[in-house]
Amino acid sequence: MTRRMMQFVTVPQRMPDKRPAERRRRDFAEIYAEFADERAAEQAARCEQCGIPFCQIHCPLHNNIPDWLKLAAEGRLEEAYALAAMTNSFPEICGRICPQDRLCEGNCVIEQAGHGAVTIGAVERYITETAFARGWVRPLRPLRQLPQSVGIIGAGPAGLACAEALRRRGYEVHVYDRYDRVGGLLVYGIPGFKLDKRVVERRARLLRESGVRFHLETPVGTGGGVSFAELRARHDALFIATGVYRARELKVPGAGLAGVVKALDYLIASNRIGLGDRVPEFESGLLNAHGRRVVVVGGGDTAMDCVRTAIRQGAHSVTCLYRRDRANMPGSQREVQHAEEEGVEFLWQAAPEAFLGDGRVRAVRAVRMRLGPPDATGRRRPEPIPGSSFTLEADLVVEALGFEPEDLASLFDEPGLSLTRWGTIRIDWDSMMTSLPGVFAGGDIVRGASLVVWGIRDGRDAAAGIHDYLRTGAAARDAALALAS
Repeated sequence: MTRRMMQFVTVPQRMPDKRPAERRRRDFAEIYAEFADERAAEQAARCEQCGIPFCQIHCPLHNNIPDWLKLAAEGRLEEAYALAAMTNSFPEICGRICPQDRLCEGNCVIEQAGHGAVTIGAVERYITETAFARGWVRPLRPLRQLPQSVGIIGAGPAGLACAEALRRRGYEVHVYDRYDRVGGLLVYGIPGFKLDKRVVERRARLLRESGVRFHLETPVGTGGGVSFAELRARHDALFIATGVYRARELKVPGAGLAGVVKALDYLIASNRIGLGDRVPEFESGLLNAHGRRVVVVGGGDTAMDCVRTAIRQGAHSVTCLYRRDRANMPGSQREVQHAEEEGVEFLWQAAPEAFLGDGRVRAVRAVRMRLGPPDATGRRRPEPIPGSSFTLEADLVVEALGFEPEDLASLFDEPGLSLTRWGTIRIDWDSMMTSLPGVFAGGDIVRGASLVVWGIRDGRDAAAGIHDYLRTGAAARDAALALAS
């Protein structure tokens, strides 16, 4: 089928059908249906095929978006998937959870011209789901098996992307993770209404069938499991992709009251329940929003995950408290829209002063904020407005203020591992290598809390760096042996 491109003038932007808010707030199923074949081709044909593709430039993976949109418009879906998979290890995941409104779609030329962006994420999801359904996605079969092995610490997006790229080259790959399932925050941090867990399980199964070996419930470091030194001795190279899990704390009176919980604890409990696990803290009500007046503090994507999870758990009310205005929040505007549709109330430019209660939280005392002069990052600094305090009833408060890295130098008992002043791992960005020879790092443990797509980018870049290191190392060993003989 041949289809003309640049149809944005006559064809309006249209997303896949979205389930009504009243229905989707009752369960954790994904909120969008799949595109029908003709609809997907029609939307892909809206692409302008512009000479400077800003969508591709602003994608961390630099996906060949205009090219696979054209192939999708022409019905050449197997070729479209092959092209998408060349630059992206997990296009079926990025099509679901990337904040396209801030990346590719937000920089689409026809979006800037007022015609509405090409629905890039939805078409990407359609291409990959079609590829899986038609059997085009198969386990990797490397052309040759290389003798070296690589150990990867962390089975999240960065670790899995690195494993996939290294296995494609023929290396023996072992992935170590503290959790009992593959996926890291893809499984335990991101709710099912954004990413069905079967999508992650399908990709993990494919990696296993490709020869990647997973060692689950195996923490690395001084707390048990396996030591970092042991892994260095066991493998020819290591990749650290542990992510960042330590929650930033809100230092206000009452922060220790029962019912004031951390966002990740709350999301992990909810996801485990969805996976069929038993979670005592959920059963006791500590991490369950049912019937509660919930206040979530924060304005990022994690906060949006929390408010929308609380709605689905049957909260009495859900309020998001954020110290800046809507235009300056770090989270996706699309996620805010979904949350508002589902019944979340947003209180912009407000911040907690104290949590009130007798043993258990009963209210949040907050203060109105105004945006003052820019800080060092260029963002306007929020300042409290004197005399503007107010009280908000709350039975459950979720702190979603972001995450910080663990002290890996201490955890791994490796003082030679150089860290930045923020506690992230210092690397050479050209090679992705740390201060330790043969040890590489990427993802959130290097960048700080960031996007899944950046984790995938780092994993792929690290695989290239590891390959160069092992190839150069092998050549050097061969040269030394030749000289010795």
